[in-house]
Amino acid sequence: MKKFVSSYFSFTRKERRGVSVLLLLILLFSVIPFFYPYFIKHRQPDRAAFEKAVAALKLQVDSGRTAFAKKYEGYERDNDYRQPQPEGDNSVAKGTLFYFDPNSLSADGWKKLGLRDKTIATILHYLEKGGKFRQPEDIGKIWGLHPDEAERLMPYVKFAETQKAGDGTVRSFSNTGFTKKPEHQLTAFDINTADTSVFIALPGIGSKLATRIVAFREKLGGFYKVEQVGETYGLPDSTFKKISAYLLLQHPVLRQININKATEAELKLHPYIRYNLATAIVQYRSQHGNFGTVSDIKKIMMVTDDIFIRLSPYLSVQ
Repeated sequence: MKKFVSSYFSFTRKERRGVSVLLLLILLFSVIPFFYPYFIKHRQPDRAAFEKAVAALKLQVDSGRTAFAKKYEGYERDNDYRQPQPEGDNSVAKGTLFYFDPNSLSADGWKKLGLRDKTIATILHYLEKGGKFRQPEDIGKIWGLHPDEAERLMPYVKFAETQKAGDGTVRSFSNTGFTKKPEHQLTAFDINTADTSVFIALPGIGSKLATRIVAFREKLGGFYKVEQVGETYGLPDSTFKKISAYLLLQHPVLRQININKATEAELKLHPYIRYNLATAIVQYRSQHGNFGTVSDIKKIMMVTDDIFIRLSPYLSVQ
């Protein structure tokens, strides 16, 4: 046994040489990486060229943003749909509130109220062309004045009225309340069948807002709840609350979109779908096949529960 163990663990001269060479190679390859810096020269970065490239890239991005802004300038103005605004929005311009007549207020007065110069110029141009504010709600029709800004100013509108006396002289006095439309007997109506003339009869709704409401209804494919009227772009929340008592919904029939057949262009036209979601629907359909049920659209990552609840009445798979 001793002889066997001794012969098993002993090496011949040739084997000892092989082990020695192997150890030397291992040691050599372990040490070589430490000598890389002496043989490989790193190119020093050109700081000036780098800054020049960054400046060129920034200029290209800014140019792209400018082109995009010009291309889509006025898109929000023409859009009849207003996304729900988050609570606590601070976009209202700060200013000092006081009672004023919008038909005679000077530029300095508007400035004191907190309006922007561009908006003030729009108001003065409107008055110079013979325009006139007849009720506080007309403030909300000023182009460039946000709905929350109009709502902030309307309680302080007081008109200076003129009345001709019996002797032919004109006497001026300020009213103590709001100037209102002549009161008519208003009755509730179905928002899915009413035309613009019916909406115009409501307090605070002019021809422009009435047209927007009807256009928004047509783009949606009909309303399924009264609150959707309040999503119309440019319609102040205060005005919607004022008119909501006259709005009814009787047996709504909605125009639905077949998400298994509609093209991307057709999907984009719906105010609740728009561009990103339309693209996602078409891509998902091409990758996974047709939707089995409307609820399958929730498999798309960007479709949250809120989006699905709001959009699903307008969708079908047949």
